[in-house]
Parts: sequence; structure tokens; C-alpha cells
Amino acid sequence: MATSHAEARRRRERAAAAFKPAHVRTLLVVEAPPSALDRYFYFLDVDVQDSLFRHVIEATFGTKPTRDKRPWLDALRTEGYFLIDLSPDPFADPNVLRPLVPQLVDRCARLRPDRIVLIGARVYDLAFKALHAATQPVVDVRLPIPGYGQRKRFLDHATPVLSVTNPAPSR
Repeated sequence: MATSHAEARRRRERAAAAFKPAHVRTLLVVEAPPSALDRYFYFLDVDVQDSLFRHVIEATFGTKPTRDKRPWLDALRTEGYFLIDLSPDPFADPNVLRPLVPQLVDRCARLRPDRIVLIGARVYDLAFKALHAATQPVVDVRLPIPGYGQRKRFLDHATPVLSVTNPAPSR
């Protein structure tokens, strides 16, 4: 039986909630969850194409993660890192993103992060000015998505920002 969009969204929301820190120090914002339901950042059993997770862990902790995601997700939560999507659902048409930016600004304000890091050029181009104008603590770094041959470039630019040795300032 196919999973409905609403069921898939609820499943992703439950998985993310399990690893949400009490205080969000570093909020990561990506475009959208993957279209394949079994590849979401917060799902524990992702066997293939988990590059966003692997590269965020490598940039944050300076080591490549094992396939056992739970200790790494626990470590992200302990350090105050949390990831959200600009679009709560996968999409085929990128034009759906622009109207979602005001909602993203509101969600960021409610989460009260110490800093916001945008991952993906499209997310940066759409959301940076709006978050900055809303006095949200958005970092002015245009990170690529780590897939699509951008692993090295992502790590080169994300490591100085995400590394736990360079933590967000306390509020």
C-alpha cells in the first residue's frame, strides 16, 4: 500500500522530533526531504544515498560516520544541531519554494536558534535576505548541497561553520 503525502510528512516529523534538541544552537535548513521516503535525514535505517547526513556529520565532527545513525543523531542533538526543510514535502517544481519562505522565517523565529545555516544555493538565494531582514541569525555562507559532485566544496565551506570546535555563540 502506498504511503500518502500526509502520512509520509507525519513519519518524517516524528523522526525529526525524536532528535530535536531542547535548545537549537545550529539550525540547518535544506530544500526539501528526498522524494524517496526511505532516505530522510532523521530516519535510522538509510542504506543508500544518505550523502547529506554523512557530510553534515563529517563537517560537524570531523569524522566519517558509520551506518549506525543513532549515535550520530544523538550527538547532533546533544550539540544543539537540528535540520529542517524549506518545503515540508518533496517537490517536482522548484517554483513551490518561494511562497514557503515566510513560513520558514516564522518557523525559524519559533525555534530561536543561535545561528541558521542554509544548505543549497537555491535555499540561500531564496531565504537569506528574508531571514536577515527578520533579524534571524542566519550565517552568510552559500553552501552547496553535498551530493552532485560537491562533496569537497561542501566540506571545505561547511566545516569552518558547522564544526563543533567552532560552536555557535550562546544566547
